[in-house]
Amino acid sequence: MNRSLRTSDYREAIRQARIVASEFQQSFDAIRADNEWSGHHFSVHVPAPSTSIHQVELQRQHQTVAAPLKPKLTLKLVYERYIGDPAAERSAKTMLAYNSTFNRLAELVGEDTPIESITRDVCRDVLDTLRFMPSNATKRYGKLSAREAAERAKAEGRRPMSATTVNGYLNKLSALFNWAENEGYIFKNPARGLRVVDPVRKKDKRQPFTNEQLTRIFNAPLYKGCVDDEAGYAHPGKCKPRRGRFWVPLIGLFSGMRLNEICQLEIADVKKIDEVECFVITRETGSGAIDKKLKTENAERFVPVHPTLIEIGILQYVNSRRASGRGKLFSDLSVASTGYYSDNFSKWFANFLEKAGAKAPRTSFHSFRHNFRDALREAKVRKDIAYALGGWANENSDCDDTAENYGRGFSVNILREAIAKVDYQGCSFRHLSLDPS
Repeated sequence: MNRSLRTSDYREAIRQARIVASEFQQSFDAIRADNEWSGHHFSVHVPAPSTSIHQVELQRQHQTVAAPLKPKLTLKLVYERYIGDPAAERSAKTMLAYNSTFNRLAELVGEDTPIESITRDVCRDVLDTLRFMPSNATKRYGKLSAREAAERAKAEGRRPMSATTVNGYLNKLSALFNWAENEGYIFKNPARGLRVVDPVRKKDKRQPFTNEQLTRIFNAPLYKGCVDDEAGYAHPGKCKPRRGRFWVPLIGLFSGMRLNEICQLEIADVKKIDEVECFVITRETGSGAIDKKLKTENAERFVPVHPTLIEIGILQYVNSRRASGRGKLFSDLSVASTGYYSDNFSKWFANFLEKAGAKAPRTSFHSFRHNFRDALREAKVRKDIAYALGGWANENSDCDDTAENYGRGFSVNILREAIAKVDYQGCSFRHLSLDPS
């Protein structure tokens, strides 16, 4: 049975189609609830362009139905069930990202839209809107809806949000529909495979720091003498504090550890393993805290302390912290509302780079991790050993995962020999040594 929607406007057709689909489903539910097919007639009208879903609902409520209708599963209701699924574990940071994404999607689709009426065309319409949205849409077009902001930005030639951000929205939408499909709420995920082409290769999204940047970073007032390591970290002075802001970038460069892995270290996480001083990256805690997080299963590991860090005095710092009791290695660092220590430090470090004259496109704290990986390549360290040090997943898709679960991995001495080969030619750290002579 075909029905004309009496419009040539695509978006108006989508709106009317949702109304028709909703009416049709309600009529079908009534028949199914009554369990009698005879005597029922489908009467689905095509709404006028000014008719809203709310008006159609009011009309329906004044009609006599044979049996009470089942409550409709709306996008909002399905999302609430998805987020509340006890089988999924999500951090506070992940929850913030999901809620922010859902609010945007709900605005475009309609949170009260029945889940089964969200078609592939609806999802494509979401994609077409998102790919013209500017990254600062709320700040620039605060009073406009998401769709209006996208249209205004397109007309003004504004730079849209990155393909990575757009695909992030689409991936979360698809994940929601995958869950709904598995739960039997819909027959097929209408957003599966939807994405935009990302012109930036994954390997180019973050770049390592150049030697010039590294020199500027580790010769900034914070490392040569500043007013203090709070508000005065960028101003030359006589103070040479050695706390979190001093040590975290150095550890990142000489261990390849992720920012949050460093910031959340406890004093007890620096210890000897087979007579080798190591950083132990783990969720386990000896202080009673429950705030330690790891990105992946591969992230749990130990990394021998690099000789340069020892020369600069990291072990003396650790011993001084041990004398003060148990707890975080860098107690001066604060945790963000997301539950991650890295969020606050990342914002500070971005300002630090700018004030040190080391800011450049596609570089951030994560660039230290790229420097570390390149240094391992330059030293011709075996790939599997490099992966063990950095907590990277094995890129070999043909690897036998079962075999990888056997054994204890590499000995600490092999890892120590490998990390000792990490060297940054052209960059001097002698001025930071406890014995600079």
